[in-house]
Amino acid sequence: MKPLLLLTNDDGISAPGMKALIDTVRPLGEVIVFAPDGNRSGKAHSMTSDVPLRVRLIERQPDFAAYACSGMPVDCIKLALNRFVPRRPDLVISGINYGSNASVCSLYSGTIGAAMEATQGGLTAVAYSLNLTGHKADFAPTLPFVKSMTEEVLRNGLPPHVMLNVNFPDTTQIKGVRVCRSSRAYWSDEAEERKDPFGHKYYWLIGHFHCDDLAEDTDQWALLNGFVSVVPCKPDYTDHGSINLIKDRF
Repeated sequence: MKPLLLLTNDDGISAPGMKALIDTVRPLGEVIVFAPDGNRSGKAHSMTSDVPLRVRLIERQPDFAAYACSGMPVDCIKLALNRFVPRRPDLVISGINYGSNASVCSLYSGTIGAAMEATQGGLTAVAYSLNLTGHKADFAPTLPFVKSMTEEVLRNGLPPHVMLNVNFPDTTQIKGVRVCRSSRAYWSDEAEERKDPFGHKYYWLIGHFHCDDLAEDTDQWALLNGFVSVVPCKPDYTDHGSINLIKDRF
């Protein structure tokens, strides 16, 4: 039996990164795409609980089906697993995201949220993102890595409750792959006050990324130096090393 791959993203089912991902992994098995019907960037692990979810079949062919969902990336995983996949997927892939999900960006990402949802459900999951600096995405340099890494995970799996957050540098000359840790960084979100055509005030968040943690074992160093960064992640937020330091204080 062919492996079953469930694909999603947060840029929407029509995003160029999704098309690139489909074209790359479709020869590897049976593929089901279940993705938002529009852009859901920055939705993290949010899900829909106050309105109905709508699903539309976009395409069906032998060993391939694509569905657009009105919900969030996490909704897509939940709904696909409960109602639309014929069996347990061998691999869940989220991406290829337009923009970096390295470092602290992973906390805000719907791409990561979808992969993490699959992981906490006991599935094997990988998230792919492209660290863009320009206005046009060229996914072509990433695709040989997407194919080879997907094949490797299909062959050998991942440790239990671990997903891979994979980020590609924005270069045509990728030097290789670094398995690394997430850089410590933060965003300062300044609210810029603006006025609409009617003179009414509104506010636009303008984020500024700050990262001084550029050691060679970090994802930011890897991306800045032309390497693919691979960060193993898990849904358990517990800092186990701090339990003994804190438990006697309360």
